[in-house]
Amino acid sequence: MDEGFLRPYLEKLAAWLYVESSVWTVVGFAGAIVFGSRFLLQWLQSEKEKRLVVPWYFWHLSFWGSCLNFLYFLHLDKAPLILGNCFLPVLYGRNLVLLYRSTSRTLRS
Repeated sequence: MDEGFLRPYLEKLAAWLYVESSVWTVVGFAGAIVFGSRFLLQWLQSEKEKRLVVPWYFWHLSFWGSCLNFLYFLHLDKAPLILGNCFLPVLYGRNLVLLYRSTSRTLRS
């Protein structure tokens, strides 16, 4: 593997990121499937309810898919992929926090 964007900084801390393995291909496919499935499932839920909805699991799929993608992109060590996706888990994580807060308020009411 060539010298990457973050490799000089991360290799000592997380050498496992740079190990060549078919496991990384599985992580990449899993991230793409989890992240991509959110739109399919959201569309199906909207069709079922006959209105536009964003179900709670949309945010879980967004968060976990973006985490898997980000991990895979760290393995690839390509600046555009890393920088373009590094904030997504934070944004989707924040939406999960807001979701849980609104759910707990609804349950308390």
